[in-house]
Amino acid sequence: MNMIVAVDENWAIGNKNELLVRIPSDQKFFRESTMGKVVVMGRKTLETFPNGLPLSGRRNIVLTHDESFQAMGAQMVHSLEELREELQKYPTEDVYIIGGASVYRQLLDACDTVYATKIDFSYDADAWFPNLDELPEWTLADCSEEQTYFDLEYYFCRYERKKE
Repeated sequence: MNMIVAVDENWAIGNKNELLVRIPSDQKFFRESTMGKVVVMGRKTLETFPNGLPLSGRRNIVLTHDESFQAMGAQMVHSLEELREELQKYPTEDVYIIGGASVYRQLLDACDTVYATKIDFSYDADAWFPNLDELPEWTLADCSEEQTYFDLEYYFCRYERKKE
């Protein structure tokens, strides 16, 4: 499975249920990477999308403890066991975990690849992604040249789980 995330220099990913910054080329990379694939998210992440609607052109699976929560066009699962059972229906390379922080933490061990847009700036934040540079089981496999959006510098990086 894959994860896709945008992080600041402290591996922060959000503040008050919002992205830290919206970079058009990062959003384009996200859209192109996940189109036609399976995206897995938590309820709060879904609620940040326009009108709280699932992403079009993708199979949306929402992990939530709220048994009564429904969203048209998305499938609800209520436990990691139920999620794992559902994900067996799809090739692992077609599954992208897209947030938020608790979903990333719970599923990192099940993933082999993380696509991280690393933003060279420190934001006020209340949600973080695990720092892959400090986790011995992860290695930086590839990183783009420096990109810029106005005065913001960022990189498209790919981390891979080390083979044992």
